[in-house]
Amino acid sequence: MLIQPTLQKLQALKFTGMAKGFKEQIDSGKYDSLSFEERLGFLVDLEMTGREDRRLNTRLRQAKLRLQACMEDIDYSSKRGLDKSLIKSLYDCKWIKKSSNILITGATGTGKSYLGCALAHRACIAGYKARYFRASKLFEELQVAKGDGRYPKLMTAISKQHLIVIDDWGLCKLGDNERRDMLEILEDRYQINSTIIASQLPIDHWHETIANPTFADAIMDRIIHNGYKIVLKGKESMRKTKKR
Repeated sequence: MLIQPTLQKLQALKFTGMAKGFKEQIDSGKYDSLSFEERLGFLVDLEMTGREDRRLNTRLRQAKLRLQACMEDIDYSSKRGLDKSLIKSLYDCKWIKKSSNILITGATGTGKSYLGCALAHRACIAGYKARYFRASKLFEELQVAKGDGRYPKLMTAISKQHLIVIDDWGLCKLGDNERRDMLEILEDRYQINSTIIASQLPIDHWHETIANPTFADAIMDRIIHNGYKIVLKGKESMRKTKKR
């Protein structure tokens, strides 16, 4: 059997998992007792696993998550009012399939960003495309895109994400351009894709930061009625407690 040409053909076809497994089978005697079908099955499994891993790594890289966070590492021990049963119910990502939203509020350092990133990380593992934004940077990027002609393309890219995380929402009152951009983003995603919004402000103060009753009603209508509300309690920063 011409082993090297076969390896080269597998690599040329980008069957890297099968190429690696094939070489291992040739070099190791532990596969000799297996049938052709069993050995082929191992090669196919390796190829599929490798491709799934590469796709996951691509999704995670494109998500640009602010924190390396995962749902398995969420801390329930602190007195933050975090409903463990609710968080576990979000693990299977059915809420994304239903185009539901999640609104996370709480004081600085209570873990809003971590929770948002952990949910997005889980979404990537489940095969969904996700993207993290800090609110101020998102609005800045949209303004720049308006100036250089990329705005329609950027808005389309945002709308196609299965999940977006908008962090640090409401730190400053929105201007007219920001209100319009936010409404446009949420309108494009309404009942199609999911959004996580994390904010220091309680939800009943969001009208104030939108700073326009008409836009506030329209924006809130698109995120509230199908949204999970997670209110993190506690005045002491999680960043401080983790340093102890």
